[in-house]
Amino acid sequence: EGHIYSNWLATESAPGAPDGAFPVLVLIVSGGHTELILMTDHGVYRHLGGTLDDAAGEAYDKVARLLALGFPGGPAIQQAAEAGDPHRFELPRPLLHNKEHPFNFSFSGLKNAMLNLTRSLEAQGKSPTAPGLAADLAASFQAAVTDVLVQKTVAAAQQFEVRQVCICGGVSANRALRQAAAARCDELDLPLYIPPLFLCTDNAAMIGAAAYFRAQTAEQSASNFALDVFANLPLPVA
Repeated sequence: EGHIYSNWLATESAPGAPDGAFPVLVLIVSGGHTELILMTDHGVYRHLGGTLDDAAGEAYDKVARLLALGFPGGPAIQQAAEAGDPHRFELPRPLLHNKEHPFNFSFSGLKNAMLNLTRSLEAQGKSPTAPGLAADLAASFQAAVTDVLVQKTVAAAQQFEVRQVCICGGVSANRALRQAAAARCDELDLPLYIPPLFLCTDNAAMIGAAAYFRAQTAEQSASNFALDVFANLPLPVA
C-alpha cells in the first residue's frame, strides 16, 4: 500500500498526482511484488493478478548475478542494456497471451531461459559475461520483462476501463519500463503516473502517505494507541 501511495506524493520533480478520478489501475513491481491492483476509491482495492513465482525485481537480481553485472540487478541490467541490442536474442514472454492467467505474471521461465542461453553460449566458447555479449543479453532480458509488464497493464486498463494508470515499486525506476509505459498510455490517452526515482524504492514518505489516506477512511480513531503493530500488514483487497 505504501508503494501505491508513492504516486500521491507531489514533489518539485513530479508536481502532479492522480487527481482522484477512479477507477485507477496500479502496477506494483519490485523485488518482492509484481501485482496488478484495481483501485475504485482510496483504500478500496481489488487484486487482479500477481506473480505465480518470482517477482520481476527478483528476476532482475538473479539474471544480473548470472551475467556478473553486480547488485542490485535492476540498475546494473539497465546500465548494461543501454549498450546492447534488445533484438539479438529471442526470449519468451511468459503468460503474455495466456487466457487462463490474463493478469498474472511468471518470471521463473524467463530466468531459466536466460540460464539455458548462457550455458549454450559457453558451450560455443563464448563468455556471457564479456561486455558486448552481456550487454545484448541484458537488453534482450529487459525487453522481455518490459513487454510483459506493459502489455498486461494496458490490457487490464482497457478491460476495466480505468481513468488513470499508476506504476510503482523499485522496478518502476527502470528507464525502459517508464518509456514503454508512457508511449503506450499516450497512444490510449490514458494518464500515467510513476513516482520520481527517489520515491520508487522503499521510503518512509510513502508509508506516511498511505497512513494519511487510511486515516481518512479508518473507522478507528488515529488517537487510539491500543492498536496493534504488524510487520507485514496485508493490503485490504475486496
